[in-house]
Amino acid sequence: MESEQTLLSSTPVDSYVWGERAWEGPHAGHPTSQDGRKLPLICRPWRLWHRATLCFTGSRKTSWRRYILGAVILVIVVVIYSTSESSRRTFMSFVLCSSLVHGRPPESSFRCSNMANTTVPHLRIPPKAVENKLREDPKVLLFTETQYSKTGKAITNILAANRIKYKMEVLGKSLPGLTNLSRGKYGTVVFENFERYLQIDSWNRELLDKYLRDYNVGLLGFMPSHEETQVGAKLRGFPLYVHTNMALENISLNNENPVLQLTRAGGTITDSLPGTDWTVFTPDDATYVPLEWAYSSFPQYSEERLITAILDKGDFDGISRVLFGSNLDFWLHRLLFLDALSYLSLGRISVSLDRYILVDIDDIFVAKKGIRMNAGDVTALLESQKRLQEMVPGWKFNLGFSGKYYQNGYPEENVGDMALLEHVDDFWWFGHMWGHTQPHTLTQENLEKQMQLNKQFAWNHNIPTDSGYSVTPHHSGVYPVHEPLYDAWKKVWNVRVTSSEEYPHLYPARMRRGFIHRNIMVLPRQTCGLYTHTVFIDKYPGGRAMLDASIHGGELFQTIVFNPISIYMTHLSNYGNDRLALYTFESVIKFVKCWTNLNLRTVPPLQLGEKYFHLFPEERDPIWGYPCADRRHMEIWAKGKTCEQLPKFLVIGPQKTGTTALYTFLAMHPAIMANYPSPETFEEIQFFNGKNYYKGIDWYMKFFPVPANSSSKFLFEKSATYFEGEMVPERVKALLPHVKLVITIIPPSKRAYSWYHHMRAHSDITSLQFSFHEVITATEKTPRQLRNLRNKLLYLLKLTSSKCIQRYDKRKGFFCQVVEEDRTKCLGRGKGRIYPPMNESDAKLLKEYYQPYNIALEKLLTRLDYPVPGWLEDELQ
Repeated sequence: MESEQTLLSSTPVDSYVWGERAWEGPHAGHPTSQDGRKLPLICRPWRLWHRATLCFTGSRKTSWRRYILGAVILVIVVVIYSTSESSRRTFMSFVLCSSLVHGRPPESSFRCSNMANTTVPHLRIPPKAVENKLREDPKVLLFTETQYSKTGKAITNILAANRIKYKMEVLGKSLPGLTNLSRGKYGTVVFENFERYLQIDSWNRELLDKYLRDYNVGLLGFMPSHEETQVGAKLRGFPLYVHTNMALENISLNNENPVLQLTRAGGTITDSLPGTDWTVFTPDDATYVPLEWAYSSFPQYSEERLITAILDKGDFDGISRVLFGSNLDFWLHRLLFLDALSYLSLGRISVSLDRYILVDIDDIFVAKKGIRMNAGDVTALLESQKRLQEMVPGWKFNLGFSGKYYQNGYPEENVGDMALLEHVDDFWWFGHMWGHTQPHTLTQENLEKQMQLNKQFAWNHNIPTDSGYSVTPHHSGVYPVHEPLYDAWKKVWNVRVTSSEEYPHLYPARMRRGFIHRNIMVLPRQTCGLYTHTVFIDKYPGGRAMLDASIHGGELFQTIVFNPISIYMTHLSNYGNDRLALYTFESVIKFVKCWTNLNLRTVPPLQLGEKYFHLFPEERDPIWGYPCADRRHMEIWAKGKTCEQLPKFLVIGPQKTGTTALYTFLAMHPAIMANYPSPETFEEIQFFNGKNYYKGIDWYMKFFPVPANSSSKFLFEKSATYFEGEMVPERVKALLPHVKLVITIIPPSKRAYSWYHHMRAHSDITSLQFSFHEVITATEKTPRQLRNLRNKLLYLLKLTSSKCIQRYDKRKGFFCQVVEEDRTKCLGRGKGRIYPPMNESDAKLLKEYYQPYNIALEKLLTRLDYPVPGWLEDELQ
């Protein structure tokens, strides 16, 4: 009988099926570990099969019946052999190896065809003489076909993702105002359909072109699709010809393209381009410079390089323009669009070239047996990290650990656990959760215990504990906020920064934003398309082609391009098995380096948080959203919390219009329940317009009782200061999207007079020193239009009337609560003051001042189909 070595070398096995996987490569027919190495004999159970079939058939060339016979005999032998302890160990090793061995990880095969061009452009800085003509923060003026048109929405998505301010207009009979106090508002004008620009009437066209010339502002346009093919059609008024309805392929950028800044000419894209309605340009003047070329599959154009995007330098009529021969479906146009905005605005509308990337590996030590990392995977992780450091200075993977699951895998996986700790200094580390428990299910005491266990594990294994960063399983507790989590984080880990994809829960991921709560910075977290269950390339949803599409210009690529700071969420299982995370990040960073001039960097999480809010200080303030509108948010909201504990209507003021009386009378109704009083602000919570907002919605909800049958009760609160708060509308809409607003309306002149005496009663220095006439004539800061609604409240809430619980009090001059048959309980001593009448000259002055506001109020009430109060009719007569 031949030796084993001879048998192995002579067996003609090019691929051997093991489970669902075909083995190929230098060790074809031999099970291998994930890094391609041969497994030891105990992990090569295929030899049992191979020996059995050879022994019982005597030849490789045999019938299938003999193979079946060999298989049956082999099964019998295994069953007999498995009765001993040693055989059981061998059999378990067989099962172990079959679960660990899957296939060779995919390799990043992308190669950039134009890496020689390494010139990095500088941001354009316009001359001061030009800069001073525009406002400090010029916007993009966007003309769209409709508010819902496809290309228009794509444009606004890119502008919003890059935090570029814009104004969207549907082109009508007249243009919007272009200047303000002789300074231009807009740094670039964009037409979704360039032909609309060509069709503007002569008056408006002259106005727009004059603005573009006078303020050195360029114009950008997209050519629309056409039902009929045009060949050699001349654009009206320009020495430029177009050919429409082209199908194109093999596109590339002009290396001498003067517009390029963020975008880099990375070579030729050999794929067919999306769509068959491309427009190509043929210039007839030296003012035009090709930005992008492609080839057509049509025989008559097969040898001709066709211009798909073109620059008009402005030599022809003094206006610079960039024209695209298609929409933004093609990913490269999205980059070129940003560069065109910068070029046409002389750098006044530009994005930075710096990009910061952090990759978290959550769930270290956490995964099911059979899909965890082994020692070879750890080696591959370290090797990949070195390669990434060559492209991204300082690159380190950030490992989040749950110590409870250490050494909880198969033997080979436990060796992988130890290998990670042997290289503890090669990575950044952060505490995940000891037991991978969702924080919103735990009390603060239990949270602290869990964190202390994880911290003790870190001390025992020399894992650093001072990163100041942490994340939670499934994003639980960060948003919607579970306050005990923030307390425990501070106490145990001194956490100062975290990340979450749940705030503000926007898709696509590049639209997410951050906030700060309790001095903990919450950064927006991105996803690379990998989850705990995406571990094998052939099981990836949509297959490898779908993952590659995200990498090569798709969602993952654009997230890096459009976000100055990105934190990516990955999992332990993505680095074992087929090592999809290593493939994904190496591939996308190569692609970014090939097609952009971005300066990729990475820094530890705490520095990343500080940098984020330095770049975007306006995002510091959180916006609390309505949790019950999102199934995902409800899943990670603490038990016992319910949106029934939020008010159904608000009395929002303004002050000195009887809101306290209204609050008192409403609370008397059996179907209405008011908030609990505040020790600082009495009946008013004053949540949406002050520092109380930063205490979070848990604090706010504690002011509202939860009745046994909450659905039949109308919870409400009154804070008269809400009326004047600039942030109140946005905050109320986010947290209470279905709330009803109650506003009391009185004549504004009467309210101003009442306010003056109110301030005197509270010993305000200014009101005590000056007369009412002196105050209203000395400044233009007299309170703005006061809009209130009192009549029909019960009508607004659709409540049935109740028995009489109020009685008019002649001494006070208003209604009071009936306590007993012959006794009423009125408001406090400070309510219902009797003031001296206002003199006629002051009343006339105030009536003239408030006249335009009263007119605006009357128009608003009419448009909303609300009744116009009698006093307003009198004021307008």
